[in-house]
Amino acid sequence: MSDTALADADGRSPWAGLQGVRFAEVRPIGRPVSGTVTVPGSKSFTNRALLLAASAKGSSTLSGLLRSDDSYWCIDALKRLGIGIEIDGTTVRIEGCDVRWPAAEAELFIGSAGTIGRFLPGVLAAAPSGRYRVRASRQLEKRPVAPLMEALATLGAKAVHHDQPGGYPMTIAAGGLHGGRISMSGKVSSQFISGMLIAAPLASSAVALDVVDDIVQSDYVRMTLDAMAAFGAGARHDAGLSHFDIEPQRYQGRSYAIEADASTTTYFVALAAVTGGRVVVDNIGTDTRQPDLRFIDVLERMGCTVERHADRVAVAGPQRLRGNLTVDMKPMSDATLTLAALAPFADGPIAMTGVAHIRKHESDRIAVMAEALAKLGIGVEERADGLVVSPGAPRYAELDTHDDHRVAMSLAVLGAKAEGVRLSDPGCVSKTCPVFFQEIGALGVPVSLV
Repeated sequence: MSDTALADADGRSPWAGLQGVRFAEVRPIGRPVSGTVTVPGSKSFTNRALLLAASAKGSSTLSGLLRSDDSYWCIDALKRLGIGIEIDGTTVRIEGCDVRWPAAEAELFIGSAGTIGRFLPGVLAAAPSGRYRVRASRQLEKRPVAPLMEALATLGAKAVHHDQPGGYPMTIAAGGLHGGRISMSGKVSSQFISGMLIAAPLASSAVALDVVDDIVQSDYVRMTLDAMAAFGAGARHDAGLSHFDIEPQRYQGRSYAIEADASTTTYFVALAAVTGGRVVVDNIGTDTRQPDLRFIDVLERMGCTVERHADRVAVAGPQRLRGNLTVDMKPMSDATLTLAALAPFADGPIAMTGVAHIRKHESDRIAVMAEALAKLGIGVEERADGLVVSPGAPRYAELDTHDDHRVAMSLAVLGAKAEGVRLSDPGCVSKTCPVFFQEIGALGVPVSLV
């Protein structure tokens, strides 16, 4: 059976850790966590860099590659498109094709990689010719992509959707993009805007993009613009990112260092916060645009001592976390579940707002976390755009991760302070941090994998 057949259900790849592991038992550590962690590369920057390098003219060398399910399926798709790729640990060398994919036809599988699902269609459609069928995991098939495909169609992209309008699986008949003026919403996902921006320089004439409302996470669009510029393509835009003008350009191969992942960082500093310990993350600091590093600001409001440096951060937890807070998590929505996992141990309730869009991520993250906290005996109020978590003493429970890496890692943090948790399907962490359970184990958290 092929790799893609094996991964149809959940998007796991040969790079996935915990193969065959059904449960992770996380027990309370019973003492303050202390240590230094080096977190893996950023999922967001890894997938942007891989696609830009493959679309570029000339060769690129990327360092700091995240070896995860999402990056595996991205690399697998690029290889099936005929791109030459050599991997040595976390360094990858890519021979770009200048958006002339060597394979005239290919069947591609992208797993559960939402970034690839939103970035790949445009660069496929921009090629002068080719026919490419793209499949995804069942999880990703349920996530929206229609707004992007409608916008690309305005520029001449041709796609046939086989099961649902605007969704995966789809077949893209490449024939180039002709440019023009388009309008898009940014309320559902910033990835739609990023996907269009990545494709826009490859059009035969200028593209003018209007964003008709707010971008749900504008920092990720700025990250896209930074990555595009690094590979030689610029976009003019206003300060609020409501309008973009992109002239025809070609990406150029280069050497590129991928940043460490700020979202993954939140789980390790949260362990320090909740146990009253101290954790240093030694490969990411304030010299980043990734919005989830602002989670350390929230921890500071909760009474933690935070040390900020350009290339590293350190967090020391207090004797008791402070609550009675309302936090707008919209700019750092991937850290919402991390905060929800800490909230039971604060001295007052914590309200998280502004994240209605995370109901359409790998799971309905608001509903899933509210259900898990209630099962643990914690008072929780589910709201349309977030949740309010009350202080309490979480009891032991067996919890479903819903094939969602952020659910699994957040609940593991909670279990290390509470009476423990038993998490089903812990291998889902391979989407962004395959070594997560090994890393928290190295910090002293008792973890059993069965």
